[in-house]
Amino acid sequence: MKKINMYTDGSAIGNPGPGGYGIILDWEGYIKELTGGYRKTTNNRMELMAVIIGLESIKNKPADVTIYSDSKYVIDAIDKNWLFNWEKKNFKGKKNNDLWKRFLKIFRKHKVIFEWVKGHNNHPQNERCDFLAAQSAKGIYLDIDEFYEKISNDL
Repeated sequence: MKKINMYTDGSAIGNPGPGGYGIILDWEGYIKELTGGYRKTTNNRMELMAVIIGLESIKNKPADVTIYSDSKYVIDAIDKNWLFNWEKKNFKGKKNNDLWKRFLKIFRKHKVIFEWVKGHNNHPQNERCDFLAAQSAKGIYLDIDEFYEKISNDL
């Protein structure tokens, strides 16, 4: 089983507003960076999207993945079993249920451990992911977070 360290961060300029994510995958010294941005989204969606995209990009399944994130939203949802309780209730009344469902599909294909890192604390990979996420949020060509934009337009 491959052992991969994954570093993630998400960002939104305004909340909601343009957002982006940054990911670093480190497999035995082989480093791969991933990033992307959306024209209207939230910080929490981008934090979660970073984890999802990172896990989805791993070709060999299962992998032994340690995810380093500064997102208490993402980490607490898993470590405190909130996510699995939400799933039992079919995510009734929960925000970002589209992404949580997508997360669970890929999460279950790997052996995943989460490690919280304090954001903006000179952690090199977290700082790099933060930079990638912020740059992506400022990009000219941003994707459409269709689920979020539909929900926000319906409100």
